[in-house]
Amino acid sequence: MDNSDNKYLCQIQKAKRSQRRERFGSQMTKATKAKNLVMLMSLAGAIAIAPFIPIPSSSTPAKAQVTPGTQPTTSFAKPQIIYSFIEHSGTIKSLAFTPDSRTLASGGSDNEGVIRLWDTTTGKRIGIIRRAHKTAIESIVISPDGQTLASGGDDNIINLWNLNNNKFTRSFVAHTSNVLSLAVTPNGKVLVSGALDGIRMWDLLQQRPLATLTRFDNLIYTLAISPDGQTLASGDNVGVIKLWDLSTGKLIRTVPAAHSNTVTKLVFTPDGTTLVSASRDRTIKLWNVSTGQLVRTLVGHNNWVNAIAINSNGQTLASAGRDGIKLWDLTSGELLNTLYGHSDWVSAIAFSPDGTKLASGGFDTRVNVWQLQ
Repeated sequence: MDNSDNKYLCQIQKAKRSQRRERFGSQMTKATKAKNLVMLMSLAGAIAIAPFIPIPSSSTPAKAQVTPGTQPTTSFAKPQIIYSFIEHSGTIKSLAFTPDSRTLASGGSDNEGVIRLWDTTTGKRIGIIRRAHKTAIESIVISPDGQTLASGGDDNIINLWNLNNNKFTRSFVAHTSNVLSLAVTPNGKVLVSGALDGIRMWDLLQQRPLATLTRFDNLIYTLAISPDGQTLASGDNVGVIKLWDLSTGKLIRTVPAAHSNTVTKLVFTPDGTTLVSASRDRTIKLWNVSTGQLVRTLVGHNNWVNAIAINSNGQTLASAGRDGIKLWDLTSGELLNTLYGHSDWVSAIAFSPDGTKLASGGFDTRVNVWQLQ
């Protein structure tokens, strides 16, 4: 093993120790730069290796994908908590709605490793996946057809679950460090994972490895895929945002100093023209996807911004932190409202696909479901 390998292993071990000491990650030293490497693996074992496996266009949606019809009229003036779930024993790290907005999945941390499923129309728990991971569940994502839930954890593993029966289907074990973020293409065919050791791509339908997009370039904290399924955004521990072409695996653009601290969350607007980023530097920024230029900076949180989500109307942003949940008008940058429903930091948020509900999870182990009136 050469010196560079030793540095990589030391970096990973140091990051793991640091994460255990802090409740929501830590400031970590910049990873030693190495070459970006695109490593391809055959899907069938007999296919010759090509420059990059083309990603199918997302113009063909998954068979059972739910697309809301007429967008309901929603007011963000006085959201009300309609359900509060308190079965988790640790911080809520991740939340995800099914495409029909009827089921909410929540992932716990602090060595709980449990995924719970809630009916958002009745407020009842309808499922539980025990021992989903050995330690914390950092990220969960649900496929566009609502059939598969993918979870990533501090045990370096990605697990796939069948939501028809909540049964385990398989694991991806190629990462060597904490899997902090997951994203799936709109056609449901490709899963992308971001970890402290880089970015990997997986064939979600065949449940096989596709490619390694980058290794040890930076510590990846968050990923987002554009609505057309062609562009991947990544954010790392030193405030760098990168855009990748998913059809070629090539780096499109780097924003080297997007934030002055860790990028905690990335999300594209529904029209794909704007990328929104949140950071531990207390700011939220809007970026023009075509040019990479900063459009607007939202300032209002008094500490780390842990999570953001965009309503399906494309006009309203929710952000979460120590000082509650803030609702913003993306067009004007105006702060619309601040919601207080947790007794500690808010760590995860998600809008329902139909735009009528907001889910929030916190360090207080509580999951709240808000009705947007």
